[in-house]
Amino acid sequence: MTGDALDRIIQEDIAKGLVPCFVCATLGTTSSGAVDDIPAVADVAAKHGMWTHIDAAYAGSCMVLPELRHHLAGVDKVDSIDFNPHKGLLVNFDMSAMYVRDRAPLVRALTLNPEFLRNAATDAGAVTDYKDWQVPLGRRFRALKLWLVLRTYGAEGIRGYMRHHMGLAADFEAWVEADERFEVCADRHFGLVCFRLRGAPDAANAELLERLNATGKTFLTGTSLDGKFTLRLAVGGTNTGAVHVAECWQLICEEAEAVLKEAAGAN
Repeated sequence: MTGDALDRIIQEDIAKGLVPCFVCATLGTTSSGAVDDIPAVADVAAKHGMWTHIDAAYAGSCMVLPELRHHLAGVDKVDSIDFNPHKGLLVNFDMSAMYVRDRAPLVRALTLNPEFLRNAATDAGAVTDYKDWQVPLGRRFRALKLWLVLRTYGAEGIRGYMRHHMGLAADFEAWVEADERFEVCADRHFGLVCFRLRGAPDAANAELLERLNATGKTFLTGTSLDGKFTLRLAVGGTNTGAVHVAECWQLICEEAEAVLKEAAGAN
């Protein structure tokens, strides 16, 4: 998403009599790990008095690395941001963290205080009552598992773990780029590499994905980028190491060769 594109769509909505009120930018899209132009999006949203949210579900955990925090440019202009520590931050499913610049609008929209829910501490403002931050009144105690990870690994331990995964993804990307049979389909910002068989039809790439997953030795997913079927390799498993990524690449090469030979024979 760019600021110009957003502004154009907002103007179109206003012309239709609509009242745009919310925009969600993405830091690390699911399909390719792309990052929206957050500073420009936030500026346009502010011009129209809209709430700006950042969905950093996947890539938010990567922001523990100082060398990746340039992707947070413009975050000081937004109203809220969320990310999922269970995606790459050593926390088991499920856990999402949300931050808001000003909780007052959120609380005003969601507060529900029938007599049976009122209590002196909340009425006096002595506690933050999180039932007023969400639709359900209750929530599980998810904070403990994140606290345990922080206490066990520490900041540098977590950064080392994350850098290890980023490095493995970079290695895989380099192997893909060096092999003329393949092409990288999107810029790699984090631990996700998008690739496909160069010049091959979607059916061949889809078949490659099916063959890989059918081996039971690896698991990849697919997506569509620029109208083309694309394979996705995400490095993020807790125990994933260099040997696993190397074995996966070897398997990809073997299955790709089989797919290409079948295609050549059919022609």
